[in-house]
Amino acid sequence: MGKTYKIALMPGDGTGPEVVDEGVKVLDAAAKKFDFSLEYTHFDYGGDRYLKTGEVLPENAVEELSKNDAIFLGAIGHPDVKPGILEKGILLHLRFALDQYVNLRPVILYPNVETPLKDKTPEDIDFVVVRENTEGLYAGAGGVLKKGTADEVAVQDSINTRKGVERCIRFAFEYARKRNKRKQVTLCGKTNVLTFAFDLWERAFYEVAEEYPDIKTDYAHVDATCMWMVKNPEWFDVIVTDNMFGDIITDLGAMIQGGMGIAAGGNINPEGVSMFEPIGGSAPKYTGLNVINPLAAIGSAQMMMDYLGETEAAVGIENAIKRVVAEKLTSLSAGKMGYGTKEVGDLVASAV
Repeated sequence: MGKTYKIALMPGDGTGPEVVDEGVKVLDAAAKKFDFSLEYTHFDYGGDRYLKTGEVLPENAVEELSKNDAIFLGAIGHPDVKPGILEKGILLHLRFALDQYVNLRPVILYPNVETPLKDKTPEDIDFVVVRENTEGLYAGAGGVLKKGTADEVAVQDSINTRKGVERCIRFAFEYARKRNKRKQVTLCGKTNVLTFAFDLWERAFYEVAEEYPDIKTDYAHVDATCMWMVKNPEWFDVIVTDNMFGDIITDLGAMIQGGMGIAAGGNINPEGVSMFEPIGGSAPKYTGLNVINPLAAIGSAQMMMDYLGETEAAVGIENAIKRVVAEKLTSLSAGKMGYGTKEVGDLVASAV
């Protein structure tokens, strides 16, 4: 028997537990085939726990999660909890506390998947967004004066450190080299307006680029990036950008690859514990109906295997997803796949 990996399972809210179950099903199939084992520990962090206890995360949460090799998350977001409480208290808190400084988002169009982009094929839509994940506007710096009055002032500061910017950029160059496709990194920013923050990003980008003579470089303003993602997605290989711009363009990326049902993501600390999750959210209206698409969660599990060094398993899961999408499903939309959530998980596990 090969290596054993400790995986923290955080099913979370809404349809999160359903898609995590199918991800685990596929992971177990891959472990059996590729000769490694997985030990799961369940954590009930989410809306139901918060409503029962008033506690978003226990004090020892980070310590307990750090004992694992990776975290597999379903979804966070509960209809009975005010927006922001769980997202900030769980997702952002864990990203910062575990120093998951890269949000990694593959944008891949699988065969037989509809895209709103006319005449674009899987050969055209195949790139990755490397989003800085612990700084920028999401760092929480700023404040409010005279709240609720006519003179109210709200300030939200974007925090960009040389260390944070450079390590994110370096990850992007390493990833472009690992992908070994177009071998190009595009910096997405706004140097003509955000002259302080993106002066730092631009200088760091071209200084790091000197260490990677085999990787081509490119720059695009964020508004141009959005245009080219729609008009010419084939121009991109690896895009690196800050927290806010990355949050926006990755949702655009999800739409051009066929929707949230196929969009997987990872919050990466290359030297620590990383967390993998589907992008689509908790979708509470579909809870318990066996209609939600689990492929984004299964794709996140595939990313987790690649991160853990089980490359053969990662390739096996990705090929299984492609096969099921191309040969079995009628749609990626919830309730329109031609199969239920559990059945889609069975199909991918069998294909592995």
